[in-house]
Amino acid sequence: MGGAPEFSTVTIKKPDDVNFILGQSHFIKTVEDIYETVSGSVPGAKFGLAFCESSGDCLVRVEGNDEDLKAMARDNALAIGAGHSFILFLRDCFPINVLNAIKNIQEVCTIYCATANPAEVVIAESAQGRGIMGVIDGEKPRGVEGPDGIAWRTGLLRRFGYKRG
Repeated sequence: MGGAPEFSTVTIKKPDDVNFILGQSHFIKTVEDIYETVSGSVPGAKFGLAFCESSGDCLVRVEGNDEDLKAMARDNALAIGAGHSFILFLRDCFPINVLNAIKNIQEVCTIYCATANPAEVVIAESAQGRGIMGVIDGEKPRGVEGPDGIAWRTGLLRRFGYKRG
């Protein structure tokens, strides 16, 4: 048996206007399936995807339709370095537009987060490799929503077209 794993965090590097989805899968086919899912779900969405292969050549596999987002995905995937993890960066599209379709891909096991917030990935590293323990997504709460907050939230949802009236 190996020793206790060491824990660290990896800060996701991205612009404020870019959303991302971080997950775990079990097969190299993930790269093609996520590409097809995003491009088929939201025409015009810009995206970059990277998948960390965890056997064989152990390469970071990269796909997408936007070179900047592909480079962002590659660099963040290399920093995370956890086997079978994937990171998908989105522009002109929100995670809510593709999240259920991605969850329904046969080889997708877990979604850790879907956010535009600043985020840190909690990593455990052992002699065998690295794994994602969880995600720190944004900041901690500063209070409880009141009437002004409710009005702001429902207004935002209406502006995005998720609520009527």
